[in-house]
This record gives sequence, structure tokens and C-alpha cells, in this order.
Amino acid sequence: MASSSQGVLLSPAELAYLHDSLSLTPPIRPDGRTATQFRPLTAETGILPGTNGSARICFADGTEAIVGVKAEVEKTRLAYNHGEEGAKLVAATAAAANDDEDGAEYGQRAGRSEWVELSVEIPGLRDDDANTIFLSEMLSEALLADGEFAKKLWINSRFHWKLFLDIILISPPLSYPLPLLSLTTHLALLATRLPRLKSEGDEDPLFDDDWDVSPFLYSRQKTAESAASSRPPVTLLVTAVGDNIVFDPSKEELAVADVAIAISITEAAVTAANSLDDMDVDSGAVKPLSIGARNLRLLSIRVIDPPSRLTPSGAADDTAWRVSGNRQEEEQSWPS
Repeated sequence: MASSSQGVLLSPAELAYLHDSLSLTPPIRPDGRTATQFRPLTAETGILPGTNGSARICFADGTEAIVGVKAEVEKTRLAYNHGEEGAKLVAATAAAANDDEDGAEYGQRAGRSEWVELSVEIPGLRDDDANTIFLSEMLSEALLADGEFAKKLWINSRFHWKLFLDIILISPPLSYPLPLLSLTTHLALLATRLPRLKSEGDEDPLFDDDWDVSPFLYSRQKTAESAASSRPPVTLLVTAVGDNIVFDPSKEELAVADVAIAISITEAAVTAANSLDDMDVDSGAVKPLSIGARNLRLLSIRVIDPPSRLTPSGAADDTAWRVSGNRQEEEQSWPS
């Protein structure tokens, strides 16, 4: 758990008025949004030319974040518990996966969490600050939860891609920055491209120099590989005020929230096997596959401490002791 405490300069009367407004049916939000409406934003991709993918998102309140994705080829190391037989088994599995160029044996690939390195920088906070580490772990947990993302970095049994994600919050954190950082990372991964592989099997990787033919990390074509995970995960912030559930709360709404939860979800491609497992968010009726029904998967849920749960600082203990001591002295000196 981490605290989402931000400096909110509101009086107790203003906080009570805001809490009562959000508790109405339907809730009345300070910026006029509905309970499920998100803040407007401006987004763009391809802003960092020296990266494999980059994105920038700016919210209407002025908060802005930039994410750059860089990929490097790295040699795969076997785990410590792999013996000679284990190494042969891994090589045989990798060779079987390479036999099908269309990725039919995509499920046989194995990825590792250390193939992804993620760093978060927030103005005014150290790299080893508790809030910075918590945000980094939240984003990494959602990205690696289903185990499909690391498989996309698999080249062959000897080499893999090492992905570096640099997440920078440019503006001061006017509100809890987790949704902004997650959306920017989501957009940057969608725009990430890797050089097209020309070598085959377990040969040393040889790539095509033509960047125009490089495939996207999240393929935009219907293949067996893209069917496993068609979109990067997104972490949303949801709060509860009274009996109402509010999406994407602002700083003021978070200050009066009863509960704040960070929910990480992803969207996987719909197949015939899971077409009947659509979530209620799609619609009451079952959509046919031709319309493109969504298949949303819940990855993780984390509880965030809202400022309303934090005890405000009160008077010092010595001050309270002096007040009680003076009262006792007055009672003793009062004439009977």
C-alpha cells in the first residue's frame, strides 16, 4: 500500500461539501464529469527519434509525462537449476517454436521478467523514494502479470530483446500520477517497433536495416502471436465515495474518497473459445465476433491510501500535558 497524499488546500467545510456532492445520485463532480468519465488529454507518439517507441500525454490540468522505449539484443542465460538435460530440453523446445514461421508454436516460448527494466522519475523525489518505487512496481506488475509480454521479446533459444522503459513525469504531481504514467506507457508500447529478424533458428540474430518494414511489438495483424495479448495493460484509479464509484478522480476528489483502488486490466483478442466470456462492460447481449467484442482481463488490484484516511497532525504531547497540568493547578488553588 502507498499513500496518495497530496497538498489539498481546502477547509473542513469545503471538504464536507465536496464529499456530500460526490455522495449524491448521480454524483456531482467539481469539473462536471460523470462518474465514469475520464479527464480530457492530449497524446502523441514518435516524439523521441532515438528510441524504438515513445509517447507523450498531457492532461487538462497540466500534468504531463513522457515515456521512451529502447530495445537491445541480449544473450539468454540459463537458470541455475538447469543441467545438461534441461539445456537440451530448452533448445529442443525453442527449435520446435522456430519451425512454424506463423507463430503457431508461440505458446512454447518462455520469457523472463528480467528482460524488462522499468524506471520512473518524478520531480522532487529521489529514485529510491517509497512512492517512486511503488509506482515502478505497480507498472511492472501489470506489464508482466500475464506472462505474455516477455514472450514477445523472445528471439531464439540463445538471444532475446532487453527492453528499457524510461518513464518521466515532467510536471509536478498535481494529482496521483499512476493513471497518467500507465496511459503514457500503454501508448508508447503500442508505438514500439523492433527490427525485422532475417536470421533463422538459433543463429546469431541478423536484422533488416529497413525501418519501414519493422514490425510493431504489439502486432496490428491477426496472428497467433497477437491473439495472446493484443493490447498493453492499463492501470486505472477508482474511488468510492458513499455508495458511488468514481473513475479517474482528481486531487480534490481523492482527498475525500472513502476507498481508492488501482485496477490493472488488459484487452486480449477474442477467439472462439473465449467469445462467451465477455465482461458486462461490453453490453447486456453477446456480441458476434465480426463486431469485435472485447475480452477484458483483470491483472491486479492494489489499495491506495487516500488522504482522508490519514490522521492529521495534532497538538504536541507536551502542550496537552501543560494544559491538563494548569487545569489541575487551578482546581487545587480555587478556594472552597
